[in-house]
Amino acid sequence: MERVIFEVPGKPQGKGRPRASVVGGHARMYTPAGTASYENKIMLCYQQRHAGVRFVPPIILEVNAYFAIPKSYPKKKAALCSQNILRPTCKPDMDNIVKAVADALNGVAYRDDSAIVELRVAKRYGNPERLVVRVSGDLEPEEEVVEGLHHG
Repeated sequence: MERVIFEVPGKPQGKGRPRASVVGGHARMYTPAGTASYENKIMLCYQQRHAGVRFVPPIILEVNAYFAIPKSYPKKKAALCSQNILRPTCKPDMDNIVKAVADALNGVAYRDDSAIVELRVAKRYGNPERLVVRVSGDLEPEEEVVEGLHHG
């Protein structure tokens, strides 16, 4: 079993709900721009570290979301946060964070997120704010290049 790890800098975001608009009398569903942009950022971070690495089922996805300790917290409470005794209960919800990551890696780290059979997700305090993502499983075999064959 192979494993890759990559980070996505910035405050963790969740997948936004699909939106609907009416164009020419027809309802049209679309992904909010902020969600599309964040998913693209996740995909680019993966590709920068692990271009061409793809997994086959079954796949394990681990996501650790790190949030800043609020500046308004007293020193005692902030110390408990930095020791992971207190954990973030802020938005976004964990399931929405995972959905953004899983969808962003579709077609990049694996063919489809239906291949994910196990999730490990945690929200923690940490500096800097970021996602740390691990993808584990067997690697997709490289396509064999057969030279000298012409089909036609």
